[in-house]
Amino acid sequence: MSETVVVYSLFTEFDISLFRSGKHFKLYEKLGSHACHVDGKQGVHFAVWAPNAQSVSVTGNFNGWNPHSHQLHVRWDSSGIWEGFIEGLNLGEVYKYHIHSNTGELLEKADPFALYNEIAPRTASFVSSTWYQWDDEKWMKNRQEVNALDKPFSVYEMHLGSWARDPEDPLRLLNYREIAQKLVPYIVEMEFTHVEFMPIMEHPYYPSWGYQITGYFAASSRYGSAQDLMFLIESLHKNGIGVLLDWVPSHFPGDAHGLYRFDGSHLFEHEDPRKGYHPDWKSYIFNYGRNEVRSFLISNAFFWLDRYHIDGLRVDAVASMLYLDYSREEGQWEPNAFGGRENLEAVHFLQEFNEAVYSHFPDVQTIAEESTSWPGVSKPTFAGGLGFGMKWMMGWMHDTLNYFKEDPINRKYYHNQMTFATVYGFHENFMLPLSHDEVVYGKQSLIYKMPGDEWQKFANLRALYLYMYTFIGTKLLFMGGEFAQTSEWNVNQSLDWHLTQYAPHRGMQRFVKALNKLYRGEPSLYEKGFSTDGFEWIELGDHTNSIFAFLRKGHEEDNDILVVLNLTPVVRDYRVGVPKAGNWEVILNSDDLAFYGSGLEQEQVASDRIFWMNKPHSIQLILPPLAGIVLKRI
Repeated sequence: MSETVVVYSLFTEFDISLFRSGKHFKLYEKLGSHACHVDGKQGVHFAVWAPNAQSVSVTGNFNGWNPHSHQLHVRWDSSGIWEGFIEGLNLGEVYKYHIHSNTGELLEKADPFALYNEIAPRTASFVSSTWYQWDDEKWMKNRQEVNALDKPFSVYEMHLGSWARDPEDPLRLLNYREIAQKLVPYIVEMEFTHVEFMPIMEHPYYPSWGYQITGYFAASSRYGSAQDLMFLIESLHKNGIGVLLDWVPSHFPGDAHGLYRFDGSHLFEHEDPRKGYHPDWKSYIFNYGRNEVRSFLISNAFFWLDRYHIDGLRVDAVASMLYLDYSREEGQWEPNAFGGRENLEAVHFLQEFNEAVYSHFPDVQTIAEESTSWPGVSKPTFAGGLGFGMKWMMGWMHDTLNYFKEDPINRKYYHNQMTFATVYGFHENFMLPLSHDEVVYGKQSLIYKMPGDEWQKFANLRALYLYMYTFIGTKLLFMGGEFAQTSEWNVNQSLDWHLTQYAPHRGMQRFVKALNKLYRGEPSLYEKGFSTDGFEWIELGDHTNSIFAFLRKGHEEDNDILVVLNLTPVVRDYRVGVPKAGNWEVILNSDDLAFYGSGLEQEQVASDRIFWMNKPHSIQLILPPLAGIVLKRI
């Protein structure tokens, strides 16, 4: 054993006990590399979990990448942690772990807890720090006012590397600070409440969009340093914008320097390929039954909430975690102890993750991308639920897009696709997603999913957006959708921002801004967004005319609003029932000229004492074609 590595530990016996029981949720304070002083001497403490190793050493430029000169010491407590202090090193040192496994393999691994990694295709880690002088105290103190479930939640989903690029060099990725200069004023102008970053953890394969992660604790160095990312998040916070982050505890890639067979054994992944290999993504599934793996994953969630001030985590591919037979044929999976298809270890992990997050960070949100009818995803764990704050409403998304794809002449045959969501829509706290998954792989952009000529396509999409923003639940729109990007999303290039110089696209952009303003300004659209008390159908059966009408309700009756959709290209003179007498004023019309509509205006209309649609009063409306109008009693 080399004498240049000092026996020194950051761990207490209590730390080790927590780690081995799956209850240590701040492992990033102990494992990894930490610049520090020991006995007055500057150096770096290294610690890595590799229980099936014969030996572990640190290699780097400082020792000519010699695997024999700086060997770590294994702890006496059978925790499998190797650690030690190397004098003379400091921040910025590049390194890897050289692992000699019990089976004789020699492995070169990046640090699973590294805070910064080399830019791909290089794979080494840096001794780094997440220290930052934050200036978002006001936001952090009051963010529960923005993040609560009874507040407006309008999310702009984006991929950092393809949102915008350097116009002088379209191949160059903007860094975090450059993105901040462009993004912050844009989100403020468009009046979204939150942005959601697709995964920004280090990933070697850029076209994976960030979902094939090797460095779970490292912000991608493609865009700059940890502090650069913190500057971006801080800038958003200082302007009242929440930041959500895609988090991927469902699988990881098999890159040689990553987590796969980290110490020559199936350490992080499940050994049984029926549970540990993902056939869809050719990746590896975490062993949720292993205590140390649960500590790793929950620590990673805490890390982003703690060190980066993230306001919520959108958890990717939850369905793939919950079912043992997910994407598997008969014979390719093994039932659980009760003979079922549920992954009980994953269920327990997700419940524990949500309990831990909400107990330590009560003003954040966790959001599940869960595509099945698993019960209670957003219900409390004490009631048998998974404990998420919200769940993506994938059924609404599929049904709505399928309906709007139809030529209006055929929509009467698909009328129930627009109404079915309210049959199950209050079983969960749903978020309505029009995400990146809907505009790739030949699915076309949103605007080109719409039928008709150019004007009709834009009118249809505006109507869809109005329906989305005034329907139940919270909202998510993928970048480019706000100005009707015409091409599918391409991770290798910027959005087509030049389109906004043309009237149809500029009108769409104005309309999405108007929707965000409406959503944020009308309490009836968010105060009871997950409750049957906040929604009432007025007309849901007129399939012949493809007309829908509903009320949205808040805590105060005077704030109730009426939404009417005419999803055919025909102007209609139409009577709609209303709950109270008075003058009803249009507060938003998707057919407005400013939005590239036809400009058919509906004047303020007084109610008649005519019983209609089971309401004591009614109003006679002129409904614009392929449009929606929002009315409020004044």
